[in-house]
Amino acid sequence: MSLVKELMRALRFACTFSFWRMGFFWTFPLIVSYIKLRAQSIFIQKKPTYPHCAVSPLPSMTSSSSTPCKTYGRRLPICIITGATSGLGAATALALSKEGFCVVLAGRSSHKLSKVISDIRRQNKEARLEGFEVDLSSFSSIMKFKKSLEKWLLESDMHPSVQLLINNAGILATTSQLTTESHDRMMGTNYIGAFSLTEVLLPLLKNSPVPSRIVNVTSFTHRNVSSFRPDKKTVSGKRFSEIKNYPCAEIYEYSKLCLLLFSYELHRQLHLTEGSQTISVMAVDPGAVKTDIMREVPWFISQAAFISLRYLGLLQSPKDGISSMLDAALAPPETSGLYFFGGNGRTIDSSSLSYNPKLSRELWATSYDIFQDSLLNYNRVSVCSQKVD
Repeated sequence: MSLVKELMRALRFACTFSFWRMGFFWTFPLIVSYIKLRAQSIFIQKKPTYPHCAVSPLPSMTSSSSTPCKTYGRRLPICIITGATSGLGAATALALSKEGFCVVLAGRSSHKLSKVISDIRRQNKEARLEGFEVDLSSFSSIMKFKKSLEKWLLESDMHPSVQLLINNAGILATTSQLTTESHDRMMGTNYIGAFSLTEVLLPLLKNSPVPSRIVNVTSFTHRNVSSFRPDKKTVSGKRFSEIKNYPCAEIYEYSKLCLLLFSYELHRQLHLTEGSQTISVMAVDPGAVKTDIMREVPWFISQAAFISLRYLGLLQSPKDGISSMLDAALAPPETSGLYFFGGNGRTIDSSSLSYNPKLSRELWATSYDIFQDSLLNYNRVSVCSQKVD
């Protein structure tokens, strides 16, 4: 009976526009990305590739605060990876633990985090790992994670800073649901959550005694977006709740374009406005990878998609798919504002719309307003809770 129900669900999904958009329109931009990669080495001047830099412990240093001096010994640099309970996040955590990072795994399930940490330790007995439960669709969960992280840094005698933040968490939701802040669940998780987490962790990234980095994991699907209006109703996803048939494919594309625009704007603010050379910002497209991101898509359809991509030679395993993510994470510290794709330290150009500076500034302003609204509401609730206690 369950098999019949699943088949009927697949048939209903196949009648939606999102199915056809995912099934056909998503393949073309992926192929375009590989064509761009190939064309760079044949028809136009070859772009530089970026080698991996070795990861070194933090230098010994002494606190310069007014409090009694505290000397920090040589510590491992800290990497935070969201969406680390499976797929690309878990594979990247293992790889970076071998590179010498103390890896902080962030995910929604404490049980899955414990399992991934155990799996990594079996493969790398010297791995330094820590797991934190966080739901990026919830601002209060993000703030709780920030406080727990700062407490852990203090109690572990770690340097109060972060060297690498990888915003990897993402979902492909097929039904409309709202977050506690009344944002669309997919926009809230894939973009607003990543923006908010980056914003609250920026002080720790800026406090690093060595150059730090932010890596945002985007997608080739952003190329399908031809126009975008960065107002609050669109960025929060509320506009999509008014549509009868939930346009999950389009919303996913929007969320990945937003991440890309955010990456380029943050790079401009840190390097052109502030003149900072201490924080670099990278975007990365791992390509088509077999993960559980399609878990909400009917099983028959997700399996058909994986078979088709494998037949075309475009499907990667998480182990292979992290190649570009490691390129972005380990590229020389002076590089920033790049879009990594294809592995071997290679980059390509993203869509022309993603380089629109006016659009990225407007998106930043809207996103920051949403962030401030969430912060004010969080502080208001916290004050009320303290009064009740």
